[in-house]
Amino acid sequence: MLVNLRNNLCSPVLVLGLVLSVVCYLFSPQPEYMLLLTVAQLIFVPAMVKMVIAFNKAGDAIIVVMMVAITMLHWWSEGSVAIGLALIYVLYTVFIAIQGVKRFLQRGFTNMAEISIDVGLIYIFIGGLWFFAFIANIDTGFSSLITWLTAIHFHYSACLLAISIGLFGRIHNSRWYNAVVVILLTGPLLVALGITFSTILEIVSVVLYIAAIYSLFFLALKTKLPRGQGLLLRISYGSLCVTILWSFMYAFGHLIGNVYVGIPEMLKFHGFMNGVFFGSVGVLAWAVAIPETTHQPFQFPISQIRGKLREQSDPHPGLVDSLSDFVDTTKLPHTIPHFYEETNHYRLRASVKWKPWFKPFALIYQGLSRFMQQLNLPFSSKQIEMTGRIVKVDELQDGRLAPRAWIRNIDKQTTFVAIYSKHTTEQITYMNIALPLPFSTMIGVLYLYEDNGDLHLTSNHDGDAGIYLAINRFLFKLPLHEHFTITSKDEATLTAVHKMRIFGLAFLQIDYQITRK
Repeated sequence: MLVNLRNNLCSPVLVLGLVLSVVCYLFSPQPEYMLLLTVAQLIFVPAMVKMVIAFNKAGDAIIVVMMVAITMLHWWSEGSVAIGLALIYVLYTVFIAIQGVKRFLQRGFTNMAEISIDVGLIYIFIGGLWFFAFIANIDTGFSSLITWLTAIHFHYSACLLAISIGLFGRIHNSRWYNAVVVILLTGPLLVALGITFSTILEIVSVVLYIAAIYSLFFLALKTKLPRGQGLLLRISYGSLCVTILWSFMYAFGHLIGNVYVGIPEMLKFHGFMNGVFFGSVGVLAWAVAIPETTHQPFQFPISQIRGKLREQSDPHPGLVDSLSDFVDTTKLPHTIPHFYEETNHYRLRASVKWKPWFKPFALIYQGLSRFMQQLNLPFSSKQIEMTGRIVKVDELQDGRLAPRAWIRNIDKQTTFVAIYSKHTTEQITYMNIALPLPFSTMIGVLYLYEDNGDLHLTSNHDGDAGIYLAINRFLFKLPLHEHFTITSKDEATLTAVHKMRIFGLAFLQIDYQITRK
């Protein structure tokens, strides 16, 4: 335990931050409450950030320059010098936020714990902007003190809390945890919007935030943790259960016009509790033992084709060589394997149905899709015929096994260009489909299974299944899911239903009528 504390907290950079914090405490001419933000900037945030990001010497140098700038602001707090020093801090927060974006682009919308850490790293940039507004006396529509309090809000309640619950998520995993994280990650923005536009929104967001904080504390109580770390973490989260009540009383008092807790009380009690018990104890808790990430990098093959596909003239009969590579075809009607293996023998008619809530987005997207000649779906739900052909794709160009492209058209306009391949992970063979986009490729990895004589293909499954976007060296999972249900009506007719969801909300359904030529 002591070895871990020394390794995680006694680096030269963090020791410098501690020394500068003591200098500010002893000699700063600024009001004492200003140290609540300073200690987060010099100690808490750098310590937590270094627990989740491995910095090289250049990264450490950026942190050191930031620390010196923040310290100097205690004596040069006005004029162009102060604005320059605050700008240095903003640039530092940009650097940290970029690390969060890079982390996210390596995974995308998967692993809630790591997403929480990413968001925490990005939130520090918002805190930096509010801090700059405070130093530069920018008119934010609020008093100077409220602007400063918003900056401290995004350092503690946004950045530090998000990273902390992300580290906790590496140990604890449950649906309840996922719901708590969503509320806590959106909470800082909702509270800020409530303060700006609506006291009622502020009250609702604070109530949700309170419920999430108490849920987090309960999850920490029931999760098995090393004795020392468990005690410290429960003290850290438990302090939030107390301080959040003061935030509620402050917001409720403003709603009814009767102030129960004012800014001075918030600074003395709320600020002290967050700084000492949440901030310092929370940092110590994770310094005792930094949990390893549970995320495993994606290892399946992805198409190397970006932009427009250079077409090949060699035709190919079907989307797959043998459907039995993916699923037990003995339980399927013969028509279904035949369609996938001899696709060119079939005609398709499709009816595209956008959900009402998504139609404005679909209408805007249509212009872009026509230009790209990809994912170019009609806005009307009228049934139309899709013509198409399947051609071979160069393996060296694509980089996957036996790729072939299914090019579908509506009225001579290209609707889809989907390059089909397959890969096997842990004895499960997935359909690996690439849709080239400008400078990128969307990839659908589908799991196949049979149910009651129907064939199902879904991205919503464990393992590699999912919808991804490949940009340069980044491959990240999108918040999209698709599900196909293929049903045989007779020896010459099939139906297919293609449903798509975004963040769990249905937005598109395509009904296909498939008949043998």
